[in-house]
Amino acid sequence: MCLRSFLTFPKCGGKIEIISSNAVSGNADKHLPGLVQTSFAQLRAQSTSANQERVAAYLQRRADTLGSRVLSALAVRVSSDPFAKVKKMIKDLIVRLMEEANEEAEHKGWCDTELSTNEQTRKEKTAAVETLHAEIDELEASIAKLTEDITDLTAAVAELDAAMAKATKLRQEEKAKNTETIADSQEAQTAVAQALTVLKEFYAKAAEATAFLQQQPEAPEIFDKPYQGMQSENGGVVGMLEVIESDFARLEADTKAAEASAQKEYDTFMTDSQVDKTKKTTDIEHKTAKKQDEEQALTTKKSDLEGTQKELDAALAYFDKLKPSCVDAGVSYEDRVARRKEEIESLQEALKILNGEDLGF
Repeated sequence: MCLRSFLTFPKCGGKIEIISSNAVSGNADKHLPGLVQTSFAQLRAQSTSANQERVAAYLQRRADTLGSRVLSALAVRVSSDPFAKVKKMIKDLIVRLMEEANEEAEHKGWCDTELSTNEQTRKEKTAAVETLHAEIDELEASIAKLTEDITDLTAAVAELDAAMAKATKLRQEEKAKNTETIADSQEAQTAVAQALTVLKEFYAKAAEATAFLQQQPEAPEIFDKPYQGMQSENGGVVGMLEVIESDFARLEADTKAAEASAQKEYDTFMTDSQVDKTKKTTDIEHKTAKKQDEEQALTTKKSDLEGTQKELDAALAYFDKLKPSCVDAGVSYEDRVARRKEEIESLQEALKILNGEDLGF
């Protein structure tokens, strides 16, 4: 009864492994009749099937715990596939998971290197682009200021040229007028001096004639003293001519003084203007040269910016390519490693169960 119960019910009298072991089933095949051998074969089949069911349930529990589709899919197949195929499938899966772990470790190392290099490149190129933009803005502002300065200086030089030309024209006109005035006054003084000489000679002769007449026996009553003419009388011709001569002399002196002062003022203005013009012209030359240098530098900076921007765009595009496999994997690398490790451990435990090492009865 116990033997029948033991053969029929796995829990009766001991563990299934004892009956299915070589010590029992193997000797039964050798010494017991065919009926008993058949019973042992059936018992082994029942034991194998039970282990597969246990493995399937175990794998499903682990799949639920870990959220593993691999274990879940294997749990479905374990209960229906042949025992030998199940063991091979589990072993193959363990090998595949280990290979995946190695491949992912290599991929992780590659990703870390590529991401680090790409991040450094993006930082460097971003900083370079920002620096180039700042330098270009500074150059453009400087060029605009230089252009404005050159325009103002050029206008100032033109104004100086116009002012000097006008001053020269006025000086020439004034000098010509003063020269004419001086010449006229000198000519007038000469004429007046000649007139005075004639008059004075005339009056001198008249005085002599009067004195001669006064020496006659009977001088005319009208000549009680020598006749001197009207030269001493206020408002006389001689006095008037002397005033005129004095006026022309003063006019000559004043005109010469005015001419000297005007010429000095003109010379000072022209010297100052020429110095100012020279300075402004030099500034124009320097600023023009600086502007040309900065325009060339601006062209170079813009070319550098274009090249650096392309490099930055390429680095950004490469980062977008890296993200799906290196950044946006959904689950972190550490979590994937931990889950794969538990999946492998679960599969190894399932093999133990299939081998009857840990049935847990």
